[in-house]
Amino acid sequence: MTQNTFTDKRWKRRLLRFSLVLILLHILVEISGHHYLYTTLRMTVFKGKLGPEIEEYKEMVNDTVMSYEPQPWAVSPSFNQSSFSEEEEAYHQRFGSIAFVVIHQDQLLFEKYWEHFGDGVPSNSFSMAKSIVGALTGIAIRQGAIEGLDQPLYRILPRYDTPMGKKVTIRDLLTMSSGIEFDEHYLNPFAFPAKANYGDNLELLVAEYEVTSEPGVYFDYQSGTTQVLGFALEAATRHKMSDYATQHLWNKVGAEHPAFWSKDHEDGIAKTFCCFNASARDFARIGKLYLQNGRWGNEQIIDSAYVAASVSPPGTLNRDGSPCETYGFSWWMGKHKDHDFFFMRGIKGQYVLVVPDLELIVTRLGRIRENNRTKPHPEDVYRYLDMAFRMIDE
Repeated sequence: MTQNTFTDKRWKRRLLRFSLVLILLHILVEISGHHYLYTTLRMTVFKGKLGPEIEEYKEMVNDTVMSYEPQPWAVSPSFNQSSFSEEEEAYHQRFGSIAFVVIHQDQLLFEKYWEHFGDGVPSNSFSMAKSIVGALTGIAIRQGAIEGLDQPLYRILPRYDTPMGKKVTIRDLLTMSSGIEFDEHYLNPFAFPAKANYGDNLELLVAEYEVTSEPGVYFDYQSGTTQVLGFALEAATRHKMSDYATQHLWNKVGAEHPAFWSKDHEDGIAKTFCCFNASARDFARIGKLYLQNGRWGNEQIIDSAYVAASVSPPGTLNRDGSPCETYGFSWWMGKHKDHDFFFMRGIKGQYVLVVPDLELIVTRLGRIRENNRTKPHPEDVYRYLDMAFRMIDE
């Protein structure tokens, strides 16, 4: 036997073993119902990524959220007279910013875009969508589709008519204190976020998780909780999320461009825990709506009391027993340099930051978040606020 023949047989055996491993893995995936892993691998690992990306909506099924009466932002006489320092520009480059927009006193003061992005190019909100769902919940309560914050969830979604499930209210969903056992692990392909983002049946997925602890007590940030709220909104309003958002929010605030809300399959439901794709300027409109206490022009879209409660401590506890002072009704809260602020937040550093006493709104979109936690929120939150503070002082 020649050396070449021996080598050929060895490689054939290796190929056969590798093929058998792939077949066995495929069988295990199908038996376990984890076929979403193929989509996960295709959209992440096979592209050299470890997680979701900001333009994934292009490969997903989406509903369009329309706006028929656009209201362009007024432009400040000082528009773009400020610029980034070398250190600030390097910071944006380091963390992959694609958009930075500053609205001051209801005027566009500064904006900059990177790569191919511009004032009308959408990208993923990730968990900023939770604040949009919070706004839609406030609208549904004002319109009477939902009875109020303390309406039991089971009266809208009968599957929660269980001894523990009966205790869950709309308030509990908004404050991330539902007591449902969702697992919030972003790098684990078997945890809820990956299954929800890359799977194709959110109803079946959510049904796997039960209420296991007392609702309304502990703050546990969980994407699944907002997905349940999305189911409740669709059931209560009898509208698809995209249609309800078009009619009662996106069109009302004069968005200049349509948004795209990714969903689990063609005739399925929106991924309400994430995946609302829009432009930086239009995301800022949600901040303006809350800055104006739920009012837009001459119309009160969301009750002012609901808006105030959304950005106030809800009375829940952190797991260490301390009061939760950083999360209200699907909005984050903080304080920086003696200024109170509230904000929408996404996992890649998507932010709409609102500083009421300065009449300031800052939208930052990008690819990476700085996760250093010497303060209550990611470090980049404070860096972007500092940049905007400097600009409005110049």
